[in-house]
Amino acid sequence: MKIVLQRVTKASVRVGDTVVGRIGQGYVVLLGIGVMDDEAVADKMIEKIKKLRLFADDAGKTNRSITDISGELLVVSQFTLYADCRKGNRPSFTDAALPGKAEALYEYFIATAKPYFANVSSGSFGADMQVELINDGPFTVVLEM
Repeated sequence: MKIVLQRVTKASVRVGDTVVGRIGQGYVVLLGIGVMDDEAVADKMIEKIKKLRLFADDAGKTNRSITDISGELLVVSQFTLYADCRKGNRPSFTDAALPGKAEALYEYFIATAKPYFANVSSGSFGADMQVELINDGPFTVVLEM
């Protein structure tokens, strides 16, 4: 599983002219699911996201977690995180999970995350989406398992 985690002040995702997900302060989670991933990996990633201290405390130090600030998540499927561009000029996606498995694990990730965050919103799996965000910092980290 690969995640690009962006700390944001707000974000939204549209499919066509329809906003399908929107959050305030929190994280945008660009979620790539690989062929070897399962629910246990998703659980570990959610735990990591809950505990990361990427928000400022009163002294301005990155000492608070998303749960400390009642932050929100916007989860967007992103199979292109598994692009392999080592050979040629056209990416290969052989390490990305097939759509059926990926969608099931994407939905599991969202459902499992909901009890832990103030709001969990998402994009539409497999859709052509436009993501708008205000990256706070900017602060972006990559998580892999």
